[in-house]
Amino acid sequence: MISVTKLLFARDYYGDKLRYGHNANRMINGAAEGVGPVVVWNSTKTCNLKCRHCYMESDSQKYSGELTTDEAKKFIDDLADFNVPVLLFSGGEPLIRKDFFVLAEYAANKKIRPTLSTNGTLITREVAQRIKDIGVGYVGISLDGLKNVNDKFRGVDGAYELAMHGIENCVAVGQRVGLRFTINQHNLRDLENIFDFIEEKNINRVCFYHLVYSGRGNKMINEDVTPAESRQAMDIIIKRTKDFEQRGLQKEILTVDNHCDGVYMYLKTLADGDEETAAQIKKFISINGGNRSGIAFGEVDPLGYVHPDQFTQHHTFGNVRERKFGDIWTDTSDEIMHGLKDRKPLLKGRCAKCKFLDNCNGNFRTRAEAKTGDFWQSDPACYLTDEEIF
Repeated sequence: MISVTKLLFARDYYGDKLRYGHNANRMINGAAEGVGPVVVWNSTKTCNLKCRHCYMESDSQKYSGELTTDEAKKFIDDLADFNVPVLLFSGGEPLIRKDFFVLAEYAANKKIRPTLSTNGTLITREVAQRIKDIGVGYVGISLDGLKNVNDKFRGVDGAYELAMHGIENCVAVGQRVGLRFTINQHNLRDLENIFDFIEEKNINRVCFYHLVYSGRGNKMINEDVTPAESRQAMDIIIKRTKDFEQRGLQKEILTVDNHCDGVYMYLKTLADGDEETAAQIKKFISINGGNRSGIAFGEVDPLGYVHPDQFTQHHTFGNVRERKFGDIWTDTSDEIMHGLKDRKPLLKGRCAKCKFLDNCNGNFRTRAEAKTGDFWQSDPACYLTDEEIF
């Protein structure tokens, strides 16, 4: 995750201590010293939408074998013992779980910050108030374009309007809320409109995701943006972030799942002659260290299996029903888990020779494996040129 606003303006935002804290590069057991990884829990595979890029391949079916309430509480206890700072409830659609509020509040009482990734369609005003009251730190609502584009992408007519109501309800009760927008060929032209949208709706955060080829997203490899379009998207994001700052609007802008974004920002700022800001960007991306799947970020699926991240569920390290999460996370007997802890010697192709490897850490392994069949090959979504990285 790259905080564009942090890199450009050095202002502290929610969660920045985990990404850019002074000790973030001192790793013990896969995270900053004394801190466990951020954990995504895909708490259910059931969803009321059927998104084209869903890495979980979720739908409206009811799935058996998902963690029970008591099992989930035991899992949360284990996360607290391992000093996990954040538990992101995701899905499917996590609000479909009848015990969501019980479990999110349980996590908060255990000093784990609960956050929520949702399609927003089930957030009534009452639900928004309950989310706020139990201490959910942040609600990320997925929106992949304006009305027609979003509904086609989400597989359900009316999904846009329902998500809009969810956003408005969060804003109305003072719940911190942001957008999650996955960039692809179908919505690239909506980028400028998304910035207008978050200003109009008083939304204080937006995460622009790069497409990861996982689940149904595997079928969208040919619908991903080109390297030139990735650079175009970043130019728009940088321009509009600076515009917000110049007009005194406090908006947090982030990009996710492509760590060459930070390097691109550094090179672009340096080329523009702003050496002071370029040095600041280089400092922050060096502290962050790039992709940390299997290091400071992990995922647990609905059945309790532990994975490097939510997109890499085809590599499994253990099950929280059988072993404590911390014991699974620190066990490096699996070759993928061992490799992720120190991946640089294993990387191949352009990644292996890149002079910015310490700032990117080889980017996203699942994309490399999906495209080449080799987990350690170069990430095909890196849009930097050979001249820029060698």
